[in-house]
Amino acid sequence: MTTIAATAQERLARAHEAARSVGLLSDAAKADALRAIADAIEAATDEIVAANADDLQRGRENGLSAGLQDRLKLDAARVAALAAAVRDVAELPDPVGRILDARTLPNGVELQKVSVPFGVVGSIYEARPNVTVDIATLALRAGNAVVLRGGTAAQSTNAALVTVMRGALAGIGIDPEAIQTVDDFGRDGAHALMQARGLVDVLVPRGSAELIETVVTQSAVPVIETGAGVVHIVLDESAPREWAEQIVVNAKAQRPSVCNAVETVLVLRAAAERLIPPVAGALEDAGVTIHGDDAVRALVAGAVPATDADWATEHMSLDVSMKVVDDLDEALAHIRRYSTQHTESIVTADPERAERFLAEVDAAVVMANASTRFTDGGEFGFGAEVGISTQKLHARGPMGLPELTSTKWLARGSGQIRV
Repeated sequence: MTTIAATAQERLARAHEAARSVGLLSDAAKADALRAIADAIEAATDEIVAANADDLQRGRENGLSAGLQDRLKLDAARVAALAAAVRDVAELPDPVGRILDARTLPNGVELQKVSVPFGVVGSIYEARPNVTVDIATLALRAGNAVVLRGGTAAQSTNAALVTVMRGALAGIGIDPEAIQTVDDFGRDGAHALMQARGLVDVLVPRGSAELIETVVTQSAVPVIETGAGVVHIVLDESAPREWAEQIVVNAKAQRPSVCNAVETVLVLRAAAERLIPPVAGALEDAGVTIHGDDAVRALVAGAVPATDADWATEHMSLDVSMKVVDDLDEALAHIRRYSTQHTESIVTADPERAERFLAEVDAAVVMANASTRFTDGGEFGFGAEVGISTQKLHARGPMGLPELTSTKWLARGSGQIRV
């Protein structure tokens, strides 16, 4: 393996150079590279878990929140899941070289629009070592090099994972400079990555709303914005009680620290007395604290008063905001005001209301009668995911391999000139 470059700028330049050869790899070669990475990750499980333990200990000492500690944690089972996800990505169809459009001009010039790699994909994220593997392997599968800035909270874990992945590439004759990290340069590394226009082709931030806003506003590199998840579930007056309980508890308590966990439950007034006590009881049994408005607190003795700030809060913990609204119109108005356009869901037995919700709500993913936890690249069949885009240009929703490609036009002529 070649030596790691001494400066952030050198690493960015090496990634840019490596992108040329990686972009020309065959489908089989890219798939083999990912299989080699998966094998190497599994073989290094003990080293990775030990490095992660160092990060967790430092996080506890520094007061890292319980939600971020959960995102940070890697045990043997999670490492095995990482390797399995990499193998899943290896089996996906090659996103490069797809013919997206084809036509022949009147003069006989043949045109094709084909998918091509971006070149270099950068990512800035925090306390999420799984993202180190997800983005690196998705980028490689799509023929890209990658530059990572994973934050100080996961620095030891990320360093171990990057070392393992670079070693796997070198072991099968692929340029390991295709995977770079600027973690050890701290904020200076993040700044260099954001200013690397001409060396980095696209930047994907993942993390808190503050981190994403910083990258969007300060980056000279084009950014695909992934948003925070102020996620809502609406309980319609026709919602079956069993569905309401199961969907809300799953969406909140299965893994509360992730961006597709529900943060606000809106209950139509006509269903409040029927649904709020059992749903709240099931949430409390799962350890969830309910932040309720006056109508909710009248029905739930253990609820704490909701504040105006709660409606705009991504709790990322076993906390949920709950509010009674007069009708579906008010629920939709509340979502329009507070949604981060990530995922929104309604529980209803009325097909017309379900279709109205699906049509009117403006979000990357809109659901009827399903847990918001399904907003995930793996659940959508993409293998791992780059992130969940909440913008409207290029990509929206869970991003997989096709979203890590661009396009170019190929023209094949036989001596034609324009007249």
